[in-house]
Amino acid sequence: MEATVPALKNIQKALDEAGVGDKVKATVPPNADVYVSPDDKPSSGQFRPDIDDIMTDMVKFLHDHGSPFVVNIYPFLSLYQSDNFPFEFAFFDGGRNMQDNGGVSYYNVFDANYDTLVSALKKAGVPSLKVVVGEVGWPTDGNKNGNVKLARRFYDGLLKKLAKNEGTHLRPGKMDVYLFGLFDEDMKSIAPGNFERHWGMLTYDGKPKFDMDLSGKGGDKPLVGVSGVEYLPKQWCVLDDEVKDKSKLPANIQYACASGDCTVLGYGCSCNGLDEKSNVSYAFNMYFQMQDQDVRACDFDGFAKITETNASTKGCLFPVQIISAGGRAAPPALGLAALLSSFRGWMRSVM
Repeated sequence: MEATVPALKNIQKALDEAGVGDKVKATVPPNADVYVSPDDKPSSGQFRPDIDDIMTDMVKFLHDHGSPFVVNIYPFLSLYQSDNFPFEFAFFDGGRNMQDNGGVSYYNVFDANYDTLVSALKKAGVPSLKVVVGEVGWPTDGNKNGNVKLARRFYDGLLKKLAKNEGTHLRPGKMDVYLFGLFDEDMKSIAPGNFERHWGMLTYDGKPKFDMDLSGKGGDKPLVGVSGVEYLPKQWCVLDDEVKDKSKLPANIQYACASGDCTVLGYGCSCNGLDEKSNVSYAFNMYFQMQDQDVRACDFDGFAKITETNASTKGCLFPVQIISAGGRAAPPALGLAALLSSFRGWMRSVM
């Protein structure tokens, strides 16, 4: 942490010396755990005592150089980290509220968290420092509260709020907020939790998971999915239940899950409740697909076999891997103008 601010200053200095410092600003995107509220009230927000000096130095530098403070706010994590956290307070349409000093009421943890930061900035001597929410979202799997229904509820409330440009009690007006994320990431670290691989609003192959309206007007409809997706052959790696001696099976399952992705098999997840054979087959297949269907990846000491029968069952999708960029012919090079035109067309299609 001690090296963060010197690094920030060096990067901004390099930008300034390159002649782009007035347009390109260096910043640091910390999580919301860098500030606290001793009495759980936003107006009491302050930077954590153990890093207060560092954070104060950082935000004053950002202020002096016209850079924003970028923060990642995840209401889902508030719910995940405490069984006592009020469930409805994680959303924007719930019946829970928090009373702050002066009779101010907060009806969702996003606003309360944001204003806790605003209070911390005021105490640090930079009350007007611009704030950008660099990441906010809701996972759709990997946890009992990570599912499509709750993700849609969260995004609906968030987008309607942002469309009103109402801001928060301490910072009324338009907010700069970036959604996280677009796609699932099946190789992301799961140290924080199995949900880490399921933040995407689109599936791994670019299909929309739920209807939404990015304008916040409430006219939910499917996002435009990715076109032209190509898949590897329709084949799956499953448990060969004809094998009699299964003494080495647990070790092979452990290997498959450690090297593949079994995050949807846990309690409350989308593939929870499969029978033993399907659980093992799911683990084997995920490893097989993530290895681009290499036949050597479907052996597992003879416990596995390749089948052309779709192994998906009981609402649990056994995916087939998409063809990676390395497996396709390179497309014609696009100029900058063509790239910008393509991006604008995609934005219009999803809005």
